[in-house]
Amino acid sequence: MIAPFTKMHGCGNDFVVLDERTMSLGMSPTRAAAIADRYRGVGCDQVIVLEASAAHGVDAFMRIYNPDGSEAGACGNATRCVVDRLAAETGRRVFTIQTVSGLLPARVLGDGRIEVDMGPARTDWADIPLAAPVDTLYLDLSAVGVSAPAAASMGNPHATFFVEDIKTIDIVTIGPDLENAAIFPNRANIGFAQIVSTEEIRLRVWERGAGLTLACGSGACATLVNAARRGLTGRRARVIVDGGELEIHWREDNHVLMTGPATTVFHGTLNLEALPL
Repeated sequence: MIAPFTKMHGCGNDFVVLDERTMSLGMSPTRAAAIADRYRGVGCDQVIVLEASAAHGVDAFMRIYNPDGSEAGACGNATRCVVDRLAAETGRRVFTIQTVSGLLPARVLGDGRIEVDMGPARTDWADIPLAAPVDTLYLDLSAVGVSAPAAASMGNPHATFFVEDIKTIDIVTIGPDLENAAIFPNRANIGFAQIVSTEEIRLRVWERGAGLTLACGSGACATLVNAARRGLTGRRARVIVDGGELEIHWREDNHVLMTGPATTVFHGTLNLEALPL
């Protein structure tokens, strides 16, 4: 079967987007991992599969595969890309995307950026989840150069280490062990954040199942929430990632808004029969 796909990115966080709304492509974790392979496949941080949804008012269900074949609960950068694609198809500006973690309302702004309501921040240990009831503002977790992260869930579990100088942290070396620490029963995304000012954060994220990426939308949301909880920032800030800039706003109703760009890189086709099931 020959299937069309679109290569897209949000602040450098890149995706292969496939459409199963009208026909099955036989997608599986193994096949998604093969597509994500940067040497033998198309290459991406996540494979995004659009599926039809029977839920009222929902435009599409978004399934998210990591490069290791595991599924992510939510992805803010991918949501913006999907909304950009749907806007081009329909001419509309307001959408609702469904994920395994819930509904994500979104809209295209006048400047072309896309705003996504990433839902409520969850900071209780059981909702993240963590392996035991602990203070989620200061976890008993450390590695070379970092200690005592704050934890929150934005559809995915996140832990944020606040550091003085992000350039001194060897993320590639310490990231895998932190991602798989015993306190995270479902693994976790590990953020490393430097507070530039009360309105600006420099962030890099080691994503579970994907490694170090140029941007992590849900990670940016969790970082702002954790920073504000510690009194390091207000409830709105610019989050500077390796691939660009995101605007994050933690509203008083506990919902977190993420605003940023979405870019189409190219369109192509895949011979799915040549990929493993």
